[in-house]
Amino acid sequence: METIELSGTLGLIATVILTLNILLGMMLSTAYKNKSWWQRFPEKIRSININDLHNYTAYVALLFVLTHIFLIPFDPSSKFKLIDIIWPLYAPHQPNIVLLGTFSLLALIIVVITTQKFIKRKMSFRIWKNIHLISYATCILFIVHGLLMDPELKDRPTDWIDAEKLLSEICGIVLITAFAIRYKYHLSISKNK
Repeated sequence: METIELSGTLGLIATVILTLNILLGMMLSTAYKNKSWWQRFPEKIRSININDLHNYTAYVALLFVLTHIFLIPFDPSSKFKLIDIIWPLYAPHQPNIVLLGTFSLLALIIVVITTQKFIKRKMSFRIWKNIHLISYATCILFIVHGLLMDPELKDRPTDWIDAEKLLSEICGIVLITAFAIRYKYHLSISKNK
């Protein structure tokens, strides 16, 4: 496997892990333990600490994203330097799409850093929550980045039925559906107050 292919594979894995992470985060923001669907799961699953799993998936996803990024300049055919990823305005391939990935990375780092207990304790819950809501925009950015970026860095148009793109499309559909369900839950809670 070439370096650029490995980088793309790691990016796809990060997309799946980040999708799972956002779904876990949405679960945590609801009273999921009181729901009948949760009660139907086996005790072994219900005993999993969802908060810890949510945190660990964020760290693992960040590791995959960083590895995905740092591998790209090691492939000479990519023509990328590390600065092209950090400051992609003059990137050799699809600079606007790389910029979406860069913004996604920065947002992910901000969310992960502000979730650290010693930092979180210094903020009010409202400030922390508002910062944490960045994750919704972050997931849109990483899905769009994954959909539009040519995995071989040949600036080809998106092949919407390519297996890699289908995986990103499925993650996008899952997230949009989850957002709609979460918003509906928010509205129902607001009405009952």
